[in-house]
Amino acid sequence: MIRVGVNGYGTIGKRVADAVAAQPDMTLVGVTKASPDYGVEAAARRGYDLYAAVEDRVEDFAAAGVDLSGILGDLLDAVDVVVDCAPSGVGERNAPVYEAHDTPAIFQGGEDAAVAEASFNARGRFEAARGADAVRVVSCNTTALSRLLAPLDETYGVEKTRVTLVRRGGDPSETDRGPINDIVPDPAAVPSHHGPDVNEILPDLPVDTAALKAPVTGMHTHSVNVTLESDPDSGAVRDLLADEDRIFLVPEAAGIDGAGALKEYAADAGRPRGDLWENCVWEESISVTGRDLYLFQNVHQEADVVPENVDAIRAMTTDVDAAESVARTNETLGVGLESRLGNDGPARAELTADD
Repeated sequence: MIRVGVNGYGTIGKRVADAVAAQPDMTLVGVTKASPDYGVEAAARRGYDLYAAVEDRVEDFAAAGVDLSGILGDLLDAVDVVVDCAPSGVGERNAPVYEAHDTPAIFQGGEDAAVAEASFNARGRFEAARGADAVRVVSCNTTALSRLLAPLDETYGVEKTRVTLVRRGGDPSETDRGPINDIVPDPAAVPSHHGPDVNEILPDLPVDTAALKAPVTGMHTHSVNVTLESDPDSGAVRDLLADEDRIFLVPEAAGIDGAGALKEYAADAGRPRGDLWENCVWEESISVTGRDLYLFQNVHQEADVVPENVDAIRAMTTDVDAAESVARTNETLGVGLESRLGNDGPARAELTADD
């Protein structure tokens, strides 16, 4: 059993903790919190041992009546690998702590690539994490683009990729984020950081990205144009993407017209927190003109990196290959919207207008 700790029980951390706890070859030793907020109750409800992320705040937990199993250092000494899910920038400050405890660490995409030996994506760069001491799972947007572009490049070759990302202003719980009533280039310069980050996974793939922030909390939307080296028809591209485990082709007949409906669909089917671990590609948007492919995809920023973190744990600590790890993760989490939306939901090969 792989002993895993999660440092930071927030938006990503709580999801990673649940995913780790669901794996038959992993044990979740514990999670950390920086303060005794409402997340403490959620961790306790799930039976997770709680550790203080900051030693100086132990008394705050005691004053709130919260029992701790120890501090971060105690957790690090008890695990084979720690998944850092701290806010962006904090992971870099945590890195020396992990090194001091000789604990391999997985960082999130909010950190600079230099924080780790390798950037990771299960579809595009699994073996780079093999036996590494520090790995960074790339951001939600980079994860989604890597999943999409890897099979296109392998099958048809990619001459050029151009992506416009319309990003949510903040997650639902982030009351301090924005904009409130505007659409803001973020950054105004091109390319945004997403293109260079994709090249951390697919180094030879030409990709330019431009990004905006919008006053929504739902999901990111990508407008994608890929110039391929060959000229398949739209049906061939649809079939290729449909075969990818972590890509869901949203069927036109489903009547799902946006991110809000996607989230409701997932929640109604029993997905925890209404999470969408897959890229959601609008099937009707897939269009090929000559060698130019066009499509739209939606990316659930709170969830799509979760299965990647599980696979990164296996890549760092075992000799399980990529295909086997992905299959295990998909099975335990219920990944695969093309056939089902939840572990307990009915299998559905496709949707009809009556659905």
